[in-house]
Amino acid sequence: MFSNNDEAVINKKLPKELLLRIFSFLDVVTLCRCAQVSRAWNVLALDGSNWQRIDLFDFQRDIEGRVVENISKRCGGFLRKLSLRGCLGVGDNALRTFAQNCRNIEVLNLNGCTKITDATCTSLSKFCSKLRHLDLASCTSITNLSLKALSEGCPLLEQLNISWCDQVTKDGIQALVRGCGGLKALFLKGCTQLEDEALKYIGAHCPELVTLNLQTCLQITDDGLITICRGCHKLQSLCASGCCNITDAILNALGQNCPRLRILEVARCSQLTDVGFTTLARNCHELEKMDLEECVQITDSTLIQLSIHCPRLQVLSLSHCELITDDGIRHLGNGACAHDRLEVIELDNCPLITD
Repeated sequence: MFSNNDEAVINKKLPKELLLRIFSFLDVVTLCRCAQVSRAWNVLALDGSNWQRIDLFDFQRDIEGRVVENISKRCGGFLRKLSLRGCLGVGDNALRTFAQNCRNIEVLNLNGCTKITDATCTSLSKFCSKLRHLDLASCTSITNLSLKALSEGCPLLEQLNISWCDQVTKDGIQALVRGCGGLKALFLKGCTQLEDEALKYIGAHCPELVTLNLQTCLQITDDGLITICRGCHKLQSLCASGCCNITDAILNALGQNCPRLRILEVARCSQLTDVGFTTLARNCHELEKMDLEECVQITDSTLIQLSIHCPRLQVLSLSHCELITDDGIRHLGNGACAHDRLEVIELDNCPLITD
């Protein structure tokens, strides 16, 4: 058992700088325990340099605003990364204090912090100009005003998640991209008010975009996504699952403009056919993951093209693709991807597939 004598020996043998370095590898819980050993260790454990990255998800039920305020005062400018994911007790006032104290924050996760409003983004805009990654998923009080504030005060923003913030419209997206043209990842899942006009703004102002999630953005059509393809040639990951209005024109545009595409999720896009997937496969040779669940018009022809042209394919979902047969799966099994790469094929409810 650890004793006061042990602590004294450690303090005598090891210089403060080395102890501080050791403490830098400890997690939040261990640091707090060390802080209770002695006054000397309390000072070392609570040194701001040990608190550059904090994840409070495991304590989400216990975290209230005052905890965040105290942490921000302790960490100050040292804090670079903070996750408050799921901390339902944290609101705008606490995050204003946080923003004032932690002006070097680069990564902030507020996913599921349902108390926060546009006031939080106003605070971040005012004090946190170095912010690069921000997760506001399921913060349903967020509106276009938040995106306008981020555009004005957080020009370095590279990744933004506003999934399920369903008050956001094309006007918010327009404001955002005009000030944050360096965006590389944008998650808009469940933003049901977004229209093609929003995508046209993204395509015109975000040439560095690598990841885009539009799942269940039901108003999106070919027009908007084609603009994305033409303006975002570095695109590597696109999720358009549930965007039921899109057609083969999207697959053609991806094939012609986005050769680096690695991940494509188009589940429940029932208008897509073999013709579009043939163009895609022949041009996007870096594809690794595809979700084609309920793309009900595709046949073995799509699988043959993938087996020939997509040697890096690792994961393929074909559930509810009822025209797929054993012959198509056989081609995949003999294709370039089969021996080294292909790990998962999902075939639920494919009645023509046999054992």
